[in-house]
Amino acid sequence: MKAMILAAGKGTRVRPITYTIPKPMIPILQKPVMEFLLELLRHHGFDEIMVNVSHLAHEIEGYFQDGQRFGVQIAYSFEGFIQDGELVGKALGSAGGMKRIQDFSPFFTDTFIVLCGDALIDVDLTEAVRWHKEKGSIATIIMKSVPREDVSSYGVVVTDDDGRVKSFQEKPKVEDALSTDINTGIYIFEPEILDYIPSGEEFDIGSQLFPKLVETGAPFYGVSMEFEWVDIGKVPDYWQAVRDVLMGKVKNVSIPGHQVAPGIYTGLNVAVNWDKVDIQGPVYIGGMTRIEDGAKIIGPSMIGRSCHICSGAVVDNSVVFEYSRLGAGVRLVDKLVFGRYCVDKTGASIDVQAAALDWLITDTRQVMPEDPPVERQAIVELLGADNRQ
Repeated sequence: MKAMILAAGKGTRVRPITYTIPKPMIPILQKPVMEFLLELLRHHGFDEIMVNVSHLAHEIEGYFQDGQRFGVQIAYSFEGFIQDGELVGKALGSAGGMKRIQDFSPFFTDTFIVLCGDALIDVDLTEAVRWHKEKGSIATIIMKSVPREDVSSYGVVVTDDDGRVKSFQEKPKVEDALSTDINTGIYIFEPEILDYIPSGEEFDIGSQLFPKLVETGAPFYGVSMEFEWVDIGKVPDYWQAVRDVLMGKVKNVSIPGHQVAPGIYTGLNVAVNWDKVDIQGPVYIGGMTRIEDGAKIIGPSMIGRSCHICSGAVVDNSVVFEYSRLGAGVRLVDKLVFGRYCVDKTGASIDVQAAALDWLITDTRQVMPEDPPVERQAIVELLGADNRQ
């Protein structure tokens, strides 16, 4: 069976991570989120998968290639052009991307699934397709019910008693919400859906295609299902997703590596004197990472591969990406470190290089001076009383 993963977006709300990593490649404890989607699709018999790409397309194509090692077949539809020798992404919108593939050569010839490439899910796609066909639907939204107080964070779907979609509300106020069923970005379509999408235009599924279906009275349904759904729409969502995995709240994602102590997991060849550090799980430490004597790590926290946590540094409830060096005495609390950026759990970021703090948080591959200047040491001591970045 056939499916499509939407992977062309720029992921602006997940910056600075998406400056260099496309959203589907954002790792959940060392594994790209899109890889989990491929595993789900394969499990339910969807083994012919089209992926539309644009922003940092080479990262996605280079990792997944033809899909063979994941047990599926993958092809890519690039949206963009070459300018001055450089690839420039120009996404066509979620529906426009579907139409481009179909116009190239009819691929969607039977019932197919479309998934957003930026969420962890474990929905029963087989049951959802059965429901979709039973209704005779041309399009079905897989929905999830959320607590009423949370509806203002999502796109709300309003259906009648038979499940037919009547209207939508985009992030309504709690008191205005007509439903607690939200759009999860998981869709089931019949090939006839492509007749509703114009060719060669930017066209969106949620804001353009779906209202058009409601307006024309097409057989368009929504089914609410219970399943795990971890949306990585913003940096705080990602930070929370990693925490939830470490705390065992996401049942379809296991902590990699091996457990060296209760709640402490590591990759290969981690350099650490366990009796000279204070590590309180749940914590994951990537392979070839060095933890110096006197460092402290408080979970839930993730330290990526090839990192260097210096003596006296504290990592508390934080996520540190690969090749990050935290200088002596740095105190990182409720933060995400990605390259030259330090991000708090609200999504606000500091460019440590621009702020001349890249000697506190830097790349492990960069040669550091043995003795920091006196003024730098003074700043370290000054920051010692605060949550350092």
